[in-house]
Amino acid sequence: MGKKFHFVCRSCGHEINGFEEWFAHGQKCPKCGDNKIYTVYHTEKEKIKKLINSPEEPKNLWHYFDFLPLNDRENIVSEGEGVSPIERWEIFEDFARGKYGLNIQVYVNRNDLSPATHTFKDKGASLAASVLKEHGIKEYVVASTGNTATAFAYYLAKAGISLTVFMPEDALDENAAHIGALGQKVCIVRGDYGKAKRVAKEYAQRYGILISGGNLDPLRLEAKKTQAFEMMRQLGRTPDVYIQAISGGTSPFAMEKAFHDFGDILGKMPRMLLCQGNKCAPQAEAWEKAKAAGFPEGWENDYPVYENPKAIVPTLATGNPVLYPFMARLVKNSGGEIFSVREEIAVDIARLVAYERTMRIGPASAVGLLGFFEALHRGYIKDGEMVYINMGEGYERAYSFLRDVAYTLQYILGADECPRHDRNIYKDKVWDVFNNFEKYSTSSDNK
Repeated sequence: MGKKFHFVCRSCGHEINGFEEWFAHGQKCPKCGDNKIYTVYHTEKEKIKKLINSPEEPKNLWHYFDFLPLNDRENIVSEGEGVSPIERWEIFEDFARGKYGLNIQVYVNRNDLSPATHTFKDKGASLAASVLKEHGIKEYVVASTGNTATAFAYYLAKAGISLTVFMPEDALDENAAHIGALGQKVCIVRGDYGKAKRVAKEYAQRYGILISGGNLDPLRLEAKKTQAFEMMRQLGRTPDVYIQAISGGTSPFAMEKAFHDFGDILGKMPRMLLCQGNKCAPQAEAWEKAKAAGFPEGWENDYPVYENPKAIVPTLATGNPVLYPFMARLVKNSGGEIFSVREEIAVDIARLVAYERTMRIGPASAVGLLGFFEALHRGYIKDGEMVYINMGEGYERAYSFLRDVAYTLQYILGADECPRHDRNIYKDKVWDVFNNFEKYSTSSDNK
């Protein structure tokens, strides 16, 4: 096996000698043909303590190089990603105390401050570009609803690698523009994300090009697991609750990987509270059905497939959640929940955050933050707990959403039509939805 790491097939246990063998077999196990592998490191795992407690401030996720599947530091492609600040949001704590009588701590991972494309997708893209560079790969294919493709387009361009992206027709125009501006190819597929993935696979096979392996691809999974290390480094402990909006769900799988490998160091994995926008929520629907039935045998294999979902937040719209059986078991083992939130009020949470935190967020971030309010309303958060919200992207690739968030625009002919401005008059307005959240919770949809 390789000096630093090797892979193990999750299905048959066959050992694979790193990316060279993995790529040579079309990213499939040479013994059984499955495409799901586990990365095993040969570095003494106790070293992670030294990295987490290092007096040196990390510059990027490559601070954890010894536990990332790259052999030579010379091949690193980085823009300072992976060490976004984790902020304490007292305003959310005050709300939980005032409305629900809960004394909790709330921390938000500011992925919108990631230097390259302002999303946590930058971590996986950095590792992918570095590994592809190390192995002399010059061409790559990605199917994406938007955020992953934009990050990959940036980092692969930085590495001199050509990328062809396949996106569904409802993808945000801003994402396609960012990708195309970098000289990478964008193909808008007439259909949903499921069709975009099928067309991408056909294209990759036709020309013999490597394609992104999805949510369990080590190129993405191993990079995102560093989030667990950053929790410990910045917070000094593992939170009790982890909240995130999901489409497919690479980050929760990455967290599971980190705690599987380093549980004796990191402690117990947080309860996973994962949310989906209600316009495309197959995982939440499947979970609610299984929960109502008492999780009968085989429950995790029963999930709906949405054909051509029409979501308000298309970056989260995965209609066919093929990895739901894995995600469902992960969430259940953590003691967590999968639930939906009302996409129609994504604009309202974005307005609240802009007013109270002076932040402009993207639509996927808004859905994740709505997950906090929905979880409070449903009683999924307990008194005394530390809550961690893995927030998604910034506003830069969703200007159409930002235009909807703006609420003070006024067209006038002259100064006499413009009254003097007092920003404080909006304080009650931005909190109105959340102070009356029982009207907007999706929990009533399941009764």
